[in-house]
Amino acid sequence: MKIQKPVRVKRSYTQTLTGAPDAVFPLLCPVREVEWVKGWDPRLVISESGLVEEDCVFVMPDQPADSVWIVTRWDPEAHEVEFVKVTPGLAVGRIHITLVGAGTGEESTMAEVSHEYTALSEAGEEFVGRFTQAHYEAFMKEWEMELNDFLGRA
Repeated sequence: MKIQKPVRVKRSYTQTLTGAPDAVFPLLCPVREVEWVKGWDPRLVISESGLVEEDCVFVMPDQPADSVWIVTRWDPEAHEVEFVKVTPGLAVGRIHITLVGAGTGEESTMAEVSHEYTALSEAGEEFVGRFTQAHYEAFMKEWEMELNDFLGRA
């Protein structure tokens, strides 16, 4: 067996969201994200409740192959959720989100979001190499804007 050091990157970003943690947390769900994420369309969701829960599994169209997502942590009391994303032949990702109330009355939320990717191939190494801080911040700002637009309409 050959064991080698992984090609891995981890990025973190803190979003400011215009809603209390209790209002934002249910939206961090593969089913509910359809309401606010452009292009989000999971094809398969395995869930006892029909919504996000620990051990929920869903599939998203992706390149070079569809990605399988698994909810590995879901704690509504702590406002914390974690997903593992596997894109065969490319990378394994871990996405961790924790919500913390900000301001008086907690009418806004700080969302601490981190993405960590580990390459599974040469193509994965290229993917990890392109996952720069600038790329990540642009992605997170777009995600933050989409969620805040939705919260403003809700």
